[in-house]
Amino acid sequence: MIVFKTYFKILNKLKFPIILYTSILIFFSIFNMQTSDSSNNFIATKADVAIINYDDYKGITKNVIEFMKKNNNVIKIKDNNFNLEDALFYRDVNFVIIIPKNFRKDFLDNKKPIIEIKKTGDYNASLAEMYLNKYLKTANIYLNVTKNEEELINYIERSLSNNTKVEIISKLDTIALNRASFYFNFLNYCILAGFIYAISLIICSFKDEKIRKRTIVSSMNYKNYNLKLLFSNSIFALILWLFYVLLGFFILGDVLISINGLLYFVNSFIFSICALSIAFLLSNLLSSKNAINGIVNIIALGSCFLCGAFVPMELLPKTVLKIAHILPSYWYIKNNEVIKTLDKFNFMSLKPILINLIIILIFTILFIIITNIIAYKKRKID
Repeated sequence: MIVFKTYFKILNKLKFPIILYTSILIFFSIFNMQTSDSSNNFIATKADVAIINYDDYKGITKNVIEFMKKNNNVIKIKDNNFNLEDALFYRDVNFVIIIPKNFRKDFLDNKKPIIEIKKTGDYNASLAEMYLNKYLKTANIYLNVTKNEEELINYIERSLSNNTKVEIISKLDTIALNRASFYFNFLNYCILAGFIYAISLIICSFKDEKIRKRTIVSSMNYKNYNLKLLFSNSIFALILWLFYVLLGFFILGDVLISINGLLYFVNSFIFSICALSIAFLLSNLLSSKNAINGIVNIIALGSCFLCGAFVPMELLPKTVLKIAHILPSYWYIKNNEVIKTLDKFNFMSLKPILINLIIILIFTILFIIITNIIAYKKRKID
């Protein structure tokens, strides 16, 4: 009981850094919710297009212009090079089409006339270019079938009128799950920093020369002493994990009352056990409180940047992700990214998550073995 009381008395003095980590988590989670789009509807995007026509407005020339007008927002711009370049630079338009003189006649004669284009290079420009290429490819195909302009236009319009119906069949609330994934990814930093900082400093305090000598001369069994210390650390880790789970409910809401939410909890709990083993390892390696303060930032921040907690995994270079494989945080965050996409729950869909959890547990066992070896060698030296 003395060990237990002393442990939490020391922990009370270290509450401010834990509050700081939690405040950062709350701030970024709420900020992420404010900036997320709240719409689940699919809306087709239209690019802003300028059309400069030097040909007669009839026949195939008229038809291609009408097709581009139907699928894009046509912006009127004065016909001179300066105005066009200016409009592209300031993103007044994404795409400029310049139809040359005699385009209609040359096209029907199969002379392959070239429509000049200017573009901004963004996705809207690519979309507009896709529409233009779609029309021209379709027109060239039917030009081999008929040379009659009216028939040709009818064929083109009939072919291009066949639109694909987009139906979203997944019932996943992707926005809410993306927010949950962000929260639990960022939790990687809070768990690592909180556990390493608090547990390492507390154990470091128990390793103080005076306290260690008093423990040795007391009637308390050494194994019993270590067991109580382990129990105290486990209670602290469980309380902190439960606090973050409840905080998740408060910030994220009903999305966590689901199988996806349960998987997030299991994943974070297993990772918390791993973080606890890392804290034990470091507390056996380090004896200086200043060194502990430094190592917290190196491990917690380093793993977050390398493994995708702060920057999404898909944006990280492949070399960085390969290096990140040696860190348990990578497998924890990878699981969060898989969980947010799950809408069917069977062995095959859960298999990647189970494999990643096993890898995290292997890391945990490895850290415990290394800790025991170091502790045993230190006892022999003492």
